[in-house]
Amino acid sequence: MASDTDKRTAQVERQEIKKATGHIKEASGQIAASTDRATQLAADRTMFAAERTYAAWVRTGLASLASGVAAKVALKEALPDLGTRLAGSVLVLFSAFCFGAAIWRQLFKPLPPPDVDRIPGFVLYAVNGALAVVALFALFSIWISR
Repeated sequence: MASDTDKRTAQVERQEIKKATGHIKEASGQIAASTDRATQLAADRTMFAAERTYAAWVRTGLASLASGVAAKVALKEALPDLGTRLAGSVLVLFSAFCFGAAIWRQLFKPLPPPDVDRIPGFVLYAVNGALAVVALFALFSIWISR
């Protein structure tokens, strides 16, 4: 038979186990909240990285567009007329590609959604569409100008 001391010891142990269970439940809730916050911060960092990538594509496209237009004038003495037109055309077409590639990520929605606001899609489409039209006009002017 179990003595009174053994019964009291078992009762104290059960109370300690209940306390530990409560602490474990509380800690697991804190871990879950911490994990959710870390996931949200990662989504925000991904969003900011996507915006930097967008800016890099647009910057590259603008530089290529300017280089393509300038190639017609700068290479006039170095290359035959067809060579300057082709060099300018390749650069201008690459700029149009860059403007399209810049909005490629906008087509896909991030999971989980970030806490920060994204640049509105219609703004990106309008700006890059206008830049692509400018690139096409530049291409046209490269071929019709003398």
